[in-house]
Amino acid sequence: MRRSSRRGRWVLAIALATVAAGAVPATAAPAPAPAPRIDWQACTDPDFAGMRCGTMQVPVDWSQPHGSQLTLAMTLRPASDPAHRVGTLLLNNGLGRSSIEQLGFAMRRLPQFGGALTERFDVLAVDPRGVGHSTPVTCAEPLKPAGLSYFPDDRNAFAELVAHNRKLGQNCLRRNGSLVAKMDQSSTARDFDAVRAALGERQLNWYGIQYSDLLGRTYAKLFPGRLRTMVLDTAVDDTVSPAAWSLQEAGAAEDSFNRFAAWCTNAPDCVLKGHDVAAEYDALVDGANRTPIPAGTTRAPLTGEDIQAATQDRLTLAEVAWPVLAKTIAKAQAGDASSFAGPADKTTDVVQERAQACADTPRQIHSHRQLAQVQRQLAEKSPHLGGAVSSALAMAGCIGWPTPPRPVHAGDPVQGSPPALVLQSTHQSYAPHSAGYAMARQLPGSVVLSREGDDYSMFMVSQCIRDAANRYLTDRTLPAPGIVCTD
Repeated sequence: MRRSSRRGRWVLAIALATVAAGAVPATAAPAPAPAPRIDWQACTDPDFAGMRCGTMQVPVDWSQPHGSQLTLAMTLRPASDPAHRVGTLLLNNGLGRSSIEQLGFAMRRLPQFGGALTERFDVLAVDPRGVGHSTPVTCAEPLKPAGLSYFPDDRNAFAELVAHNRKLGQNCLRRNGSLVAKMDQSSTARDFDAVRAALGERQLNWYGIQYSDLLGRTYAKLFPGRLRTMVLDTAVDDTVSPAAWSLQEAGAAEDSFNRFAAWCTNAPDCVLKGHDVAAEYDALVDGANRTPIPAGTTRAPLTGEDIQAATQDRLTLAEVAWPVLAKTIAKAQAGDASSFAGPADKTTDVVQERAQACADTPRQIHSHRQLAQVQRQLAEKSPHLGGAVSSALAMAGCIGWPTPPRPVHAGDPVQGSPPALVLQSTHQSYAPHSAGYAMARQLPGSVVLSREGDDYSMFMVSQCIRDAANRYLTDRTLPAPGIVCTD
């Protein structure tokens, strides 16, 4: 009922603007569409007790503001010290990941140690277009059917990969319309500025992780002056080609795997303690490539390539994830690969992740020869994981995708952006330490705060990071360059 009445108000506003047009010179600009409004309600999820859940309508295509609309879903946690409120902190996450679900997990611990972030900021999680609780992209075709390889060993296998990518994309288009082609960073950034306007905020504060760091930079580029602060956790480097990005990421993931294997040698909480974990992992992968390992009753058996592709996301939080990864390997060795099936991060939808990636990823690869050359380099860079990392899978999985990408030009300084606080682990499976500096160079005045370790989402695991982030968010004071947190 609310949506119908809002649509009616839009129609009335357009009609009034049309009538008024006869009384003004022909050169006058047309009246803009009324700003969307957020429909707020009390959240019903127990994880969001005392919080507000909202929806708002935005155009699928921002060049046609009166065309098809989609719904953005959001959850807002009001500042716990409203008398000293600074503003709204917009929380966003990686590719295909629900920020609302991320906030739900965080709220189980964050209020106890969040400090200024939760005391002085309204924390707002918005699921990007096509993802999670916003109008979601849903597709009937599987992302990767049994027998398909992202590492094809001949032209026929390459043709099968391209044909499947095209079939998947076309199925997504039939089911979801043009939204599939409009999940790019620029369209998503325009959504977030509509949210800012609907909140009545002059500026937002941004907390991004991985993909959302790129999205924050794009927002700052499109809307200079509308960000007050930017905290960018685990930056990735898209100033290079997709192939070079994949090689960077493969090197970072291989380093993380080697550190995990070394940890396992002596760690009391590693079930493979005392084993040659790297050698056993390689044997597991080789065996699964010959004879795929069962992964439960509802999933196809997993190949070694599937296991390699699932490993990167299981390396991201050492204290929590590494003991689980060791158990997952041991379980697969015993003939059950189900713990390798699906993403480790339960906020992720793998098809939405692919659609989002294909909306942004330039099409660099057009032939089996080109793909094979890059994948040889990936295997050399990452012998245990075989180069089966997120950006490499997207690069192969977007060949043949039916909609063209809309990549954002990266590398130039972004004018009108606030100096950012870039948080970068010295070791992390999704990005090398150097990627933090590549991001900081694009945002004048930014500082990279390093943390010795293997984690992302570092606000949750490091007091040193929390102190620096809260100081920056509240009074915009950045730490001195070159500091390394060691907790």
